[in-house]
Parts: sequence; structure tokens; C-alpha cells
Amino acid sequence: MTQPLPHDDAKHDGSKRHSLECMLWAGTGLLWTVVGGVPRSALIGSAQAQTPGGGFSFAQVSDSHLGFSTPLYSDVAATTAEAIAQLKSGPAPSLVLHTGDVTHLSRPAEFDAAQQIFGTSGLEIHYVPGEHDVIDDDGKGFYERFGRGAGPAGWYSFDAGGVHFIGLNNVMNLRAGGLGQLGAEQLRFLEQDLRDRSASLPIVLFAHIPLWTVHAPWGWGTQDAEQALGLLARFGSVTILNGHIHQIIQKVEGQIAFHTARSTAFPQPAPGSTPSPGPVRDLPAGRLHSVLGVTRISRVEGRAPLAIIDTPLGA
Repeated sequence: MTQPLPHDDAKHDGSKRHSLECMLWAGTGLLWTVVGGVPRSALIGSAQAQTPGGGFSFAQVSDSHLGFSTPLYSDVAATTAEAIAQLKSGPAPSLVLHTGDVTHLSRPAEFDAAQQIFGTSGLEIHYVPGEHDVIDDDGKGFYERFGRGAGPAGWYSFDAGGVHFIGLNNVMNLRAGGLGQLGAEQLRFLEQDLRDRSASLPIVLFAHIPLWTVHAPWGWGTQDAEQALGLLARFGSVTILNGHIHQIIQKVEGQIAFHTARSTAFPQPAPGSTPSPGPVRDLPAGRLHSVLGVTRISRVEGRAPLAIIDTPLGA
């Protein structure tokens, strides 16, 4: 079953005003659970949003773009640092997944800034590259600093808290406006990695570009994603986390829940609402924190789906 959540219907309304309203609605923060393939959402703080404690939790951070600067988004290092501080202000997550574009132009100074923010956080952080991280030297600088546990091509897996995590790389050889690609070698890795694992094991796959086609004209999708999704079909709980599009869009297909995250740097327009993607240029004053943020994900014993809470900065 394919059933986007309400704010995803911006795809069906070309109105720029409506699209921005959808983004701001998402910025209030949601708890999202999937039971039997049916999504349920509730505003954070509501009675419906309460979940029992005692589970394993982790967080997602994405699209920090350290080194980027415009008058509207003049200090992305500060908003990224604020996002990390926000994660640490409550019960600290067991680990953090960064879903790419740590830097804006993969320059040494940008990697230095990232290491200062992330490396001194005290949090266990696992990374996959975004296309902005591999502009120079095919990602050599990124892998040297943030490729812990990854093979030379940037994909890897690990286990934590009863969950199997798989980090993939779908940003190499990316053309402007083109779809991401996993490639045959990475698909073989995924097949081998999953082969002997129990179908009841919760799977979290994280990559930069969405593994479903959000908006093909903007390259917001992965061309060989269907092959990867076929390898995941036998598992009862699959959560796929992505960045790249700088906004919350969620979808469920069968037992697979897709979730794209906000950026910690700047928002992008809703799919198809403007001639091209890029930083939103007319964000109302005072709205920046409402469209940036982090994601927390929890696994509660005895419940198959993972609970996802999106929180804007400062909330």
C-alpha cells in the first residue's frame, strides 16, 4: 500500500503558498508510527503521541551543509550546533545517523568545522555521504574523517539495540537533476548482508537520496531503488531514512516506512512547487527554526514498528 501522510499532498497542489504552509505544518513536530502498514501521526505533546519508555532510541541529523552561507542562512554552523545541543538536552540517543551533506563543498575547512561540532559532541555518530561531501576527490576527504566502519565505497552495516542498520551510498557520479544510483556492487553487498538475517529483525536503512521517487524532475529519487526494496520485502519492520530534500515527507509501502528529514541548515521548497530546488528564498522572518530540526526514532520491546518523532529547533 502507498499512502503518503497529509503534508505530502503538496505534490498535488502547485501553489507555492500552500506548499510552504505544508512545510510549516510539518514543523510543529510529529510522532509517527506504522501499524499493519497504516500510518498514524499525532502532534508532539498530545496524549496520542505518548509512547511507553524502556525502548532503544536513536536520532537522525541531515544536510548540515557546513560552509554554506547566504544573508537568510548566514550561520549554518550555529543551527547545526544547536541541533546537536537539542539532542543532548533530553535523554541522549544511543546513537545518531547523519544522512549526508555534512559539508557544502567538501573543503578541508568545512570538514574541520564538522569535526568540531560532531566530533566533540560526545555522541556516537554514523555517517553516509551526500553529493556535496564527494565533490572533491570522489569523497576521499569525507571517508577519511567520517567513514568509520565503512568500506572504501562508503557502504556498511552494524547492529545496535536489537536493530540492524545499513548505511548506503547513492550519490556517486550524480548528474545535475539526475537520480541517485546504488549500482550492482552495492546491491550485491545488500543481498549478502541480509541473506542470513531473521525476517523479524527490525531493519533501518539510511542513505542520502530518497529510495523512492519523490520528484523525478528534480532528481529526488534513486533509479535502482526497486531492486534494493525487493531484497527487504521479507522483513516485517523496515524503516528507510533519507535526507537530501530538506523537509519531512513520509510514505508507507507494505511493511516499509520511508522518512525524509529536515536539514539543520536551510529548507527547500515542496516538490514541484518552484521551477527548481534550492534554498527557500522568501522564508518569513522568524520562521527558520520551525523548518529546521532533528528526528528521534525509538524501538519499544513488543512493538514491531519504530516510532519517529520530528522536532524543530528550539522546540
